[in-house]
Amino acid sequence: MKTFNIFIISLGIAGALSMSSCSNFLKEDPYSYVGIDDVGNDDDAVNLWVTGVYSKWLDDMARWGNFPRLLDMDCDYVSGPDWAFSNLGAGNFQGDEVPNTLWNGCYNLVNRANVAIERINKITGADEAVKENGLGEVYFNKAFAYFLLVRAYGEIPLFDKSIDKGASYNQPRRSIKEAYDEIVRLLEVEAIPRLYKNTDPSFQVGHVCAGTAAALLAKVYATMAAASMPAGAELTVMSGPSYKFENDTKKLVKPIPLTFTKKVVSGYEVFDYTHCYQEAAKWAGYLINHSSEHDYGQYGLLDYDDLWTKSGYDKIGNGQEHLFTLRTRSGDEVYSSGVLEWYNGIDNGNGVVQNGLYIGNRYHWYCLFDDDDYRIVDGVKHRFILSYQDENENNKGGFYYPQELKLQATGYDENGNKVADPVAPFNDGRNYYYNVSSECLAFTNKYSDVTDLTQKYSDAYYPFLRMADVYLIYAEAKCELDEYNESVGALNEIRVRSNAKTYSFSNKNDLRSKILEERAKELTLEGDRRWDLIRWGIYVDVMNSITGTNNDGTTAAYDEAGINKRRDERHLLFPLPTSEVSTNESIDSNNPGWS
Repeated sequence: MKTFNIFIISLGIAGALSMSSCSNFLKEDPYSYVGIDDVGNDDDAVNLWVTGVYSKWLDDMARWGNFPRLLDMDCDYVSGPDWAFSNLGAGNFQGDEVPNTLWNGCYNLVNRANVAIERINKITGADEAVKENGLGEVYFNKAFAYFLLVRAYGEIPLFDKSIDKGASYNQPRRSIKEAYDEIVRLLEVEAIPRLYKNTDPSFQVGHVCAGTAAALLAKVYATMAAASMPAGAELTVMSGPSYKFENDTKKLVKPIPLTFTKKVVSGYEVFDYTHCYQEAAKWAGYLINHSSEHDYGQYGLLDYDDLWTKSGYDKIGNGQEHLFTLRTRSGDEVYSSGVLEWYNGIDNGNGVVQNGLYIGNRYHWYCLFDDDDYRIVDGVKHRFILSYQDENENNKGGFYYPQELKLQATGYDENGNKVADPVAPFNDGRNYYYNVSSECLAFTNKYSDVTDLTQKYSDAYYPFLRMADVYLIYAEAKCELDEYNESVGALNEIRVRSNAKTYSFSNKNDLRSKILEERAKELTLEGDRRWDLIRWGIYVDVMNSITGTNNDGTTAAYDEAGINKRRDERHLLFPLPTSEVSTNESIDSNNPGWS
């Protein structure tokens, strides 16, 4: 039996480097492959080919730290330091190579998937169920890559076979409808019928299963539905001015409800939004309302205390929430990601952030929650120490978050009067303070359960798809199909799990807005917010509602961390890598507004 590491190294040589166009990154050097006779002709061989496809999410994409953070950085509620956000996070999508990671990495994976499909089909000595499941996993990964691509770039090339088997480098861009038709086919026809259920004895923890593909299919249909829904629907988003100055002091401003009118997303007009929502509700419902007639396994919502633990990620069968996860290995430079560094920070071994902690949520996001909601009580860092605050032995410092914790953290009231002593955990002798900058954001605890917090190459997992998303897709679909009781019930499952107040229906626009807001709260920093705003046709308007008032009274299009949030129509799509446009003979121009 070949080992995991040998296979990954053998299959990963040619595609490991991030190239710049189809003509130079899709072809796999045949000499980098283990020959098919060496891989084998049995169950182990199938599993090795499947592992080679999964590895592309890491070795081609996450390894260098650009992915998955590129999915999160451009939206209304996320911010960070200027050096990290000045390009992708500030609308300058061609300022560096970060967005290109998505294009290059996903097409590397698509080609690897096509190779694996060709090779697995040639295996004659494997158990048929193992072989079929392996093919299902590969088809799912290909579909997920296409889904990320079509959301980000609009029209995209499609490859039905590998370059080694004669596919041309110069593939034209296919319409958005053709792309979604292929994604639906890959999931509904190729993946779901082949995949194990999570209750099958042969199912492996960490792999996708039939329920994963059903969940992605629901999400795909919900994306098509919202984007194609006729213009005119209203959604309320908590936004507005982010800061102002009072007596030369920068102050945060609470968000206000602003109502935005939905637009149809270009290229999605061809879809029947009612049909798409019916399909989204159907597939999500199969997972939520388990039945023997439509049995794709058993799933559910974890208790909040288990949600972001390693044991929670590994739970299978009844109550499994994590459906598809970017899994890394502690101490492995190749099969790692930048998730711990960027979202949580790397610890120095003494509770001090030595490096990282760059991506967080803005104050407007924090204000969305009920005070006792676990997602801010336990899900946000309320005390954190950066390395420079630990340098002076005689005056060690630290930050508290949010600003409302001033009395507990310092003992001083809003008027600057000492009225009490700090309370735990702020009573350790440090000088805790707050400032309105990228240093003081609502940083998440989602990615803190790792083997070693001091390890740059950590095993911090990143959730691509989980049942909370499925519940909210179901709630959204039922709302738009005017089935309000079912919609509210699914929404409240998420809220109750997090100790939030239950929602009572008032009207359709309000319910629609509450579901979108709940997605912002529940799925934050999981690669969803930008794409939710885009599919609802309100991205540009929401982003442009974020302003700040400077000390001289002028208005700026910046958030409290100093990040530019001004956007226009060109920002609805990522630009193709410029080298793709210059080398692909079937593509002669970039997306609108990009060179």
